[in-house]
Amino acid sequence: MDPTNFTPALGRPKLTGAYDLAIRLLTREMTWRSALLDQLAPSGDDVILDVGCGTGTFALLIKEAVPNARVVGLDPDPAVLEIAAGKASAAGIEIDWRQAFAHEADRYGDPFTKIVSSLVFHQVPMEEKRRGIAAMVGAVRSGGEVHIADYARQRSRLMRALFGLVQRLDGFENTEPNARGAMEAILADLEPDSGRPRRVVRTPTGEISLFRLKVGPALQKRLAPPVTGGSREAS
Repeated sequence: MDPTNFTPALGRPKLTGAYDLAIRLLTREMTWRSALLDQLAPSGDDVILDVGCGTGTFALLIKEAVPNARVVGLDPDPAVLEIAAGKASAAGIEIDWRQAFAHEADRYGDPFTKIVSSLVFHQVPMEEKRRGIAAMVGAVRSGGEVHIADYARQRSRLMRALFGLVQRLDGFENTEPNARGAMEAILADLEPDSGRPRRVVRTPTGEISLFRLKVGPALQKRLAPPVTGGSREAS
């Protein structure tokens, strides 16, 4: 894993410290995070992976709602993981923080019951969008769920214009496919109903859509890498 090959919070390392404030002010944060938490519906028996956990805000919300749930936070950026660990320590909350990319989510062997990701896939290349979502599917137990909240199709001129701020920070090449419906298409290819957002939240920086994918054995088998006689190695 190249530890520098990612888009940092707010698109620039020097802005990482302002990330939490910007998300709170510019995304109607508690509206979509509360909706995502309701959709995730965590229980005390869950083992939950938060992919692209950033500064840990949503991972902490899960633990605050259901203290007995086990939560693992995954992110390639050591700077945001340091912030996340500090927030968890200050709150007296135990979360397992791991430095890795979304496409490495299926390489840990944990029996995750649910996997969640928020505001991650709009800022990664197309191939990484596909690889990351496929790895999330591969990392969850059969019968488990994958939940995603992200900037997806921007369905009006106003939302499209407002999303321009995100694009200027995170780059047009990676964000433009999301604005045109790439997330819906990738998820629908896995399971048609999952490509339809369960909720869309209009924000000052564009629409944030919530998706849910139920993962069965047929889908996991379809996405499993071919067996070549040796163990699968990280790329």
